[in-house]
Amino acid sequence: MRDHKGLKDIARNIRKDIVSMIHMSKSGHPGGSLSAVEILTALYFDEMNIDPNNCKMEDRDRFVLSKGHAAPVLYATLAHKGYFDREELKGLRKINRMLQGHPDMKGTPGVEMSTGSLGQGFSVACGMAMASKLDNAPWRVYTLLGDGEVQEGIVWEAAMSAAHYKLDNMVAFLDYNGLQIDGKTEDVMNIGPIVDKFKAFGWNVIEIDGHDFDQIFAALDMAKETVGKPTMIIAKTIKGKGVSFMENQAGWHGAAPSDSDLETALLDLGGVDND
Repeated sequence: MRDHKGLKDIARNIRKDIVSMIHMSKSGHPGGSLSAVEILTALYFDEMNIDPNNCKMEDRDRFVLSKGHAAPVLYATLAHKGYFDREELKGLRKINRMLQGHPDMKGTPGVEMSTGSLGQGFSVACGMAMASKLDNAPWRVYTLLGDGEVQEGIVWEAAMSAAHYKLDNMVAFLDYNGLQIDGKTEDVMNIGPIVDKFKAFGWNVIEIDGHDFDQIFAALDMAKETVGKPTMIIAKTIKGKGVSFMENQAGWHGAAPSDSDLETALLDLGGVDND
């Protein structure tokens, strides 16, 4: 049985690291990093076949953060999983340090693909899944998109391709928090009806609460049972989840917390006694 209490504790500590590292760097993207914490926690600490001590093992599952600006959630997750020392998080966005503003596959252990240009990571994930199919390999591919990201045309080209090639070894999460840098997604460029669109493109579509571990794992189990179709998990989330003044606030898409903001955020997340 999956240890949800343990996963919730990990998620809380990942959130603390996200706000702390962005505060220290004085720049970054907290809102969409905080909204995706449970998804990455579930993948890295339960679902995926990975080994931080052998991060290039041939049969590892792959994860691609397509919304690359949410790098802090990936970095904090990788650090807690043991891919590198958590002290590295203090070097976020600093010159000559490992953790840059967007993921760099050449410089960071555990990063499978350099991302940042929206839609690019999703497309590469499709290519990875196709490679696994061609090699008759057991490994699976997971990717995470932002809801503002699916306004990009490249996403729909990749979605069409993944369905055409029946990439049932691919699972995508849509971090559907409803907000992007300029406001509500429905006001900037309405992506609805998003479920119907991915179904029309030939995907198996599952809707969940993206902060509920039971629902996340149930969706992942359903994806593994699906044959002949890639799976899109539409995860309804809260931008800035866990930090009272950041929740559902578009202004926290790409802003760093001040000293007093950080103090409040850490109190919201249970205090400064991380681990």
